[in-house]
Amino acid sequence: MSAKSSLVVVANRLPVDRVTGPDGSVTWRRSPGGLVTAMQPVLSTQRGTWIGWLGDTSPHGAPAPEPFQLEDFRLRPVPLTSEEVTRYYEGFSNSSLWPLYHDAVEPALFKRRWWDAYQRVNQRFAEAAAEEAADGATVWVQDYQLQLVPDLLRQMRPDLRIGFFLHIPFPPFELFMQLPRRAEVMRGLLGADLVGFQRPLGTRNFVNLARHVLDLKTHGNTVLLEDGRKVVADAFPISIDVAEIERLAQSAEVQARAKQIRTDLGDPKTLILGVDRLDYTKGIERRFKAFRELLSEGRLSVPDTVMVQVATPSRERVEHYQSLRNKVEREVGRINGEYGQVGVPAVHYLHQSYNRAELTALYCAADVMVVTPLRDGMNLVAKEYVAARIDDRGTLVLSEFAGAIDELRQAFACNPHDLDGLKQTLLRAVRAPEAEVRRRMRMMRRHLRAHDVERWAASFLTALGGDNHTQLQNSRF
Repeated sequence: MSAKSSLVVVANRLPVDRVTGPDGSVTWRRSPGGLVTAMQPVLSTQRGTWIGWLGDTSPHGAPAPEPFQLEDFRLRPVPLTSEEVTRYYEGFSNSSLWPLYHDAVEPALFKRRWWDAYQRVNQRFAEAAAEEAADGATVWVQDYQLQLVPDLLRQMRPDLRIGFFLHIPFPPFELFMQLPRRAEVMRGLLGADLVGFQRPLGTRNFVNLARHVLDLKTHGNTVLLEDGRKVVADAFPISIDVAEIERLAQSAEVQARAKQIRTDLGDPKTLILGVDRLDYTKGIERRFKAFRELLSEGRLSVPDTVMVQVATPSRERVEHYQSLRNKVEREVGRINGEYGQVGVPAVHYLHQSYNRAELTALYCAADVMVVTPLRDGMNLVAKEYVAARIDDRGTLVLSEFAGAIDELRQAFACNPHDLDGLKQTLLRAVRAPEAEVRRRMRMMRRHLRAHDVERWAASFLTALGGDNHTQLQNSRF
């Protein structure tokens, strides 16, 4: 058996993409993403382990895939059957928890068999972590799919230092109380020593629920358990790899591609950009409606102004998402039918995934970035846009309901539920004087450089305790 790890990260997915060669051989490539970027230095230094699902399904009862190496750290796959993907992932995680935690923008659905699968899969992840962790190790559990893991793991390995971070919003009392298994979820989270949230409001909601759901005593952000153990809750706003985005934006290839994008779009006076997963929490329909009304009122016009909307496919087997795609594509057709011209659509709608270099080129090309979620834990697209604007140009329209608004205070803030207000904010961003644009962007970029993803991980591990944070702070790529 291989040596156990002093640091274990537990997440729903492993940070790799499968690459199949022409001869059918399979290799693994590190997938892009803030979490793996943040954790790679400390995982590599400590020869740590990342536990997660590979993204494919296994026959019931099949043995788990063998662990393997990625660069300097170890990957431990956790198998899921197709039924578990349907019930644990698409069911309880994304049809029960996700809508509830996002202010019930769409109704949350609850089915008992989904909960059973959620428990079963969380147990499997906890057992894998217990096997991989060395004595006294640090285990960092990630996100809403694995909220039962901290307590399950603590029961098996009370010697561990356990942290949990929720990447999405944590709901208020009135919404969380709808959850049929609310007490079990709270007990699961309270198995951690430190529970992290994107915003202080999430922390307050969690502490309030610990009092009301489990009748526990609290002091500030600390929850006092019956056995005397203390659980600390706090906000740790996640960020991005600013240096990586800046390197891409400075490259000749990305700059050339940004110019080509504008040329391909007819070199409009104003290019408005949206980049989102196709999710009902992102406010894409509200954005389109505001744009359509501005066109109908003559305050914007084609071809001077065009919009590009990248809508990355997401959870396409879940009914809510199928319905959303139909609505969005119908609205795109309506706008182009009424306001487009021959060869010049008003909206260029791209329902596909793009690599980081292409997205960075889009960010560099856009005059206005529109980020209008109805509810979002953070929204890293807003931060990526700011990081990419090495020319200190471009304006950001940002929802008040995205966690990023707490940090990107120079964005043009909007309430996406207020259509007239959204229209006025969009116009202000389009018409802002260049000096104001540069001033706002410089201030946001300065903040991001000082608060990148490495700082986020270091601050969490420091608060959790142990030696791992020192290793992270001393590591560089």
